[in-house]
Amino acid sequence: MNVLDHLSNSELGQRLRIARENAKYRQEDAAEKLGMSRTTVVAIEKGDRRARIEEVRAFAQLYSTSINSLLREEAVHVDLAPRFRKHFGKKDDAVEDAVKLFAELAQAEVELESLLGVTRINNYPPERPLMPGDVRAQAEHDATELRQWLGLGLSPVTDIVTLLELEMGVRVYIRRFDGAISGLFAYDDKLGACILLNANHPRERRTQTAAHELGHFISTRRQPEVLSGERIENSREERYAAAFAAAFLTPARAVMQKFKEVTAGSEKLTRRHAIILAHAFGVSREAIVRRLEDLGLAKKGTWDWFVHYGSITDDHVWQVLGDLRTPDEQKADADRPTSLRLALLADEVSRRGLMSEGQLARMLHLDRVELRAMLDGLQVEGSEADEAFLPG
Repeated sequence: MNVLDHLSNSELGQRLRIARENAKYRQEDAAEKLGMSRTTVVAIEKGDRRARIEEVRAFAQLYSTSINSLLREEAVHVDLAPRFRKHFGKKDDAVEDAVKLFAELAQAEVELESLLGVTRINNYPPERPLMPGDVRAQAEHDATELRQWLGLGLSPVTDIVTLLELEMGVRVYIRRFDGAISGLFAYDDKLGACILLNANHPRERRTQTAAHELGHFISTRRQPEVLSGERIENSREERYAAAFAAAFLTPARAVMQKFKEVTAGSEKLTRRHAIILAHAFGVSREAIVRRLEDLGLAKKGTWDWFVHYGSITDDHVWQVLGDLRTPDEQKADADRPTSLRLALLADEVSRRGLMSEGQLARMLHLDRVELRAMLDGLQVEGSEADEAFLPG
């Protein structure tokens, strides 16, 4: 039986197209390198012409991938980049690189899950399309409804990443990339909901970004989203997402109650008040002050006043909170060559002999030295954990 027989012409063509785009070749450039006409490459990618095995081998070599990766039945080929390009129009190298990283992480995770027979369970809330009228009022209502649906009540969201991953089944990645981009969101029928957060940003900002992207998931989940620090909230979708994030992380009633406790007896809002409130809700100092402004608990322009007179610095936070500040443990995971969950899946695939070392290294975009170090580190961690529970 021919190894190509299990794939239709269109499926094989789609996989070759995605591999070409990931390798950043234009059709005419790929055709020239391979000694083909551009019309042949086009016909193969469209599924109008069946690729021969020797042609697939040549494509794989040019695109720095493997024939096995292109042809194996359990392979999951995800095509996120064109969606972002279509939505955002002009090419941006920083966005292109972040989208490529996003797609590679998601594709690798779902492919390893497929090899292991792991089914990721999701618990998605209903979608709430934007309605006519004030989107900020709708965002407040939808955020309150989601909190009730999750059983949060008025409690602070202490770890939004765990909430998204374990309670809702969203794929969340925290990696380092261009600092001008805060996060990305995409929804795919094969992958489900996925969010990429920038590990170069402080935890409070990542929390805000995650809640913002959650707002897009609630309201416009099939529309890809890139959150830039420079973006102006000039669309209904952006205004909704910003208002949703504020309402979800700092629910109005809870903020009012905590504000009353913290500022009891005081005639004005101080830096100390803002720091304590921000810490209580796990958000940035700017986010809590602007929320107080929106709720009428502080005068409009209060945050700008703080900025003009020296802002609220990390030194101020240290003076107020001291050792109460919570360490950012997710930074350690972000410094791994891949995410912790991906590493654990790869370790299990390797242990079962389901993929070779070379295949795993190519899938995770690591060299073999990095892969071995990652797997050896996991085995050491696992053995130490096992020993901790051995009977004496």
